[in-house]
Amino acid sequence: MLVASNLQKEYPSGTGTLAVLKHVSFSIPQGSLVAIVGPSGSGKTTLLGLLAGLDVPSSGTVSLDGVMLNKLTEDERARLRGEKVGFIFQTFQLIPTLTAVENVQVPLELRGDDGASERATSLLERVGLADRMDHFPSQLSGGEQQRVAIARAFANSPKILFADEPTGNLDGVTGARIVELLESLNRSSGSTVVLVTHDMGLAERADRLIRLRDGEVVEDRSKGSDAPPLPVLPAGVIAR
Repeated sequence: MLVASNLQKEYPSGTGTLAVLKHVSFSIPQGSLVAIVGPSGSGKTTLLGLLAGLDVPSSGTVSLDGVMLNKLTEDERARLRGEKVGFIFQTFQLIPTLTAVENVQVPLELRGDDGASERATSLLERVGLADRMDHFPSQLSGGEQQRVAIARAFANSPKILFADEPTGNLDGVTGARIVELLESLNRSSGSTVVLVTHDMGLAERADRLIRLRDGEVVEDRSKGSDAPPLPVLPAGVIAR
């Protein structure tokens, strides 16, 4: 379970403070596939960073698998991410001097897990890269690099996986394959997947869509629901 409660994020500006996120609240059950959408500057990536414990809110709280992130030190948050969180970046973030299998092994070796090589090999086979394990990132296509990044993100069997524009640097066909792979891994592993995207085709395949505008949640709806989108109330107003 991931719970965001009254999250706000502000940054100093020349005229005072700039509010990037305003009173954002929602909860995400374990095993969900959730898309966060909105125009550029709406606060999507900032929100993802707060949910993953990469940054801290100006106010409000995030609870990840029952742990309040705001009560942890930076080192404790890093340790929690290593144990329970996976992250997929738009730019892949692979280590260029390591092969595909070595890149996937990194989080496992950092944790001191036994069988890192076998686990990395199994994951690369699952994402269709059995014949590319010994290739370096520069020898892989963009779609292949993203599949390595996905395998690495699932290496530590995360409770929750965050993806920031996972198809943003890919063509439409390759992007669709990446989406299918994320859906498959979400179903088979039971990991929660939270992704930020501009691609509404991708977003509509998620179980749930959360839309941001100007730092606020303006829509929150689940797939297949005949009910209207959940109402977004002003700060401090309690639904009855």
